[in-house]
Amino acid sequence: MVETLPVGRFQFKRLIAAFLSSYRTLFILLWIVAFGSVFIWQRKIIGAGISVSVKTGLSRPMPKMRPFAFNLTDFGGVGDGKTLNTAAFERAVLAISKLGKRGGGGQLNVPPGKWLTAPFNLTSHMTLFLAEDAEILGIQDEKQWPLMPPLPSYGYGREHPGPRYGSLIHGQNLKDVVITGDNGTINGQGQSWWKKFRQKLLNHTRGPLMQIMWSSDIVIANITLRDSPFWTFHPYDCKNVTVRNVTILAPVREAPNTDGIDPDSCEDVVIEDCYISVGDDAIAIKSGWDQYGIAYAQPSRNILIRNLIVRSMVSAGISIGSEMSGGVSDVTIENLLVWSSRRAVRIKTATGRGGYVRHITYRNITFDNVRVGVVIKTDYNEHPDDDFDPKALPIVKDISFTGIHGQGVRVPVRIHGSEDIPIRNVTFRDMSVGLMYKKKRIFQCAFIQGRVIGTIFPAPCENLDRYNEEGQLVKRSTAQNITDIDYDI
Repeated sequence: MVETLPVGRFQFKRLIAAFLSSYRTLFILLWIVAFGSVFIWQRKIIGAGISVSVKTGLSRPMPKMRPFAFNLTDFGGVGDGKTLNTAAFERAVLAISKLGKRGGGGQLNVPPGKWLTAPFNLTSHMTLFLAEDAEILGIQDEKQWPLMPPLPSYGYGREHPGPRYGSLIHGQNLKDVVITGDNGTINGQGQSWWKKFRQKLLNHTRGPLMQIMWSSDIVIANITLRDSPFWTFHPYDCKNVTVRNVTILAPVREAPNTDGIDPDSCEDVVIEDCYISVGDDAIAIKSGWDQYGIAYAQPSRNILIRNLIVRSMVSAGISIGSEMSGGVSDVTIENLLVWSSRRAVRIKTATGRGGYVRHITYRNITFDNVRVGVVIKTDYNEHPDDDFDPKALPIVKDISFTGIHGQGVRVPVRIHGSEDIPIRNVTFRDMSVGLMYKKKRIFQCAFIQGRVIGTIFPAPCENLDRYNEEGQLVKRSTAQNITDIDYDI
């Protein structure tokens, strides 16, 4: 904010007279007043700016700043990295919960320091603000992590039958929640969890770093999330979720299942301007597992992912599935760089999943040193139990790839449909990928129907129809069911 120097009364009168003596300066004065009004209005909006409605493209205001603010130290918090602050967090959240909607809720400020805690819950109309150099540390003793019922659309814990561990930061049935800061950090200290998982010493599914369930109007912005025990941020059956300017980190090896962001049965989601480098999928869109997801019947839809840099040495940059039994539709992924990864973008499903993956748009995607670029896999046969319906076949269709570029790619495309699960209406346009491995079958297909518009590199498989740049049919494919999948490259 600009500060003005004090002016004497006489000088002030002369200044006013000079302004009023000129139409030009009067116009400037009016312009400054108008600009100042806009500036004041903008200051009422949270610093992260505005988010975009995926359906309409219209902007929607972000939550306003809270009228009440508290410091964690006001509730007995000690940021020495050793003192347990669970009770301090709980007292602070309770104080904010008593405000309710009155005046717009409250903000909890976490000052610089290391704030060790066991899991705690959030409340509605709350902002959790992490100052620069503030770090919330998850306690590594799993006995202090509560057990929760399995997710209803999964039936079982993802790793073990029965209960699952809760998340470090948790919330259910909430509205209007913001987690933000000056790039403060939430650190799950997952190293002990990963080690016990590999040694098979855990009897329950590991918990996410953050999980918010059955909630709406959620904003995660301007923070760092790292070293989650399991999935990092898991919004479950939520609406209107925005993740912006977030860094998510975990070791790219030896950090099992540390997905970055997993929107699960969620609607109206924007994920933008993030950097994610983790030990599993950077982003995985889900909607339930086999018969449990089919019964829960809550799809993930209307999701926009843009302006991301991601890395995954174990899995993929952006995945859809494999748990997609409630359906996934209307997803746009654009302006994405995937670097030094095993796979770039992937759709995975299987017999027994049911559901659908449809209306998926990939646009302006760059691969840099990626083993396999585009993957669609229909035999990802992990099931919660043996009671899945083998006749529950997923539908995979209406998928477009436009502006696919990159270098150092081993296999640019591997789309593996099957006789039971064919892939339908796939479009490729404007594709040029530099190869690191020259072999005949580098654009691999099986049981796929679709089209190539214009000239692309490398040359597409024979399963696809060919169109010219004007969209006119040049050659119809007669080999949609041909298989040339080669997993040796």
